[in-house]
Amino acid sequence: MKNIFYSLIILISFIGCSNEEVLDPTIFNSELTIIQNLDNGVPIASVINEIGVEGLYGLEYGGGFIFHVNVMESTIMVATDFSEIGDVAWGDIFDLDTSSEIGSGMENTELIIQGNLNDNSADGVEFGSDNYAFKIVSDLEYRGFNDWFIPSSDSMGAIYSNVHSTGMGDFDETLVYWSSTKQGYFPYVMSFDFNFGGQAFPGLCTQVNGILIAREL
Repeated sequence: MKNIFYSLIILISFIGCSNEEVLDPTIFNSELTIIQNLDNGVPIASVINEIGVEGLYGLEYGGGFIFHVNVMESTIMVATDFSEIGDVAWGDIFDLDTSSEIGSGMENTELIIQGNLNDNSADGVEFGSDNYAFKIVSDLEYRGFNDWFIPSSDSMGAIYSNVHSTGMGDFDETLVYWSSTKQGYFPYVMSFDFNFGGQAFPGLCTQVNGILIAREL
């Protein structure tokens, strides 16, 4: 009789366990934080559907702070301050136009590096080493990631508007940061000081400035 009783308990326990709902970690769970959902592999499109774009801005994820969401492609861009290495030179001075558009930072960074590989002594200035902003960032492994680039001027504006102006992020108001946007011989730079209003402005390749880095997920 005792054996039958124990057998019934085991059977009931087995049936109870088998009927438990198994949660799919890739489906948005409102009981978890947004970052926990992303870490669980919930698609960005699903997160956007649940909380909207604005709910992602300023969150720390993927090595930086989310500043841009591409709804059509379900991708996000993050950025963070990297001024711990101090002010850094631009590199070779030469004539080149790069894009200002959000999302063009990786291509801009690569174009500037390729331009530095050329001999620019005839109509510009040779920097003479790889210790310049774009090469440093291209070779950078930081916070577990190695696909960093210097953002475009429009991206810098989005970082200011969507993150810094709301009191989030780690960007230094005392610095002027390089952007990867350049017109001719004039690179665009940006200060996060509120007195400047979050606008990029022409700088000089002969100066040294801080570095702000970004990546796309």
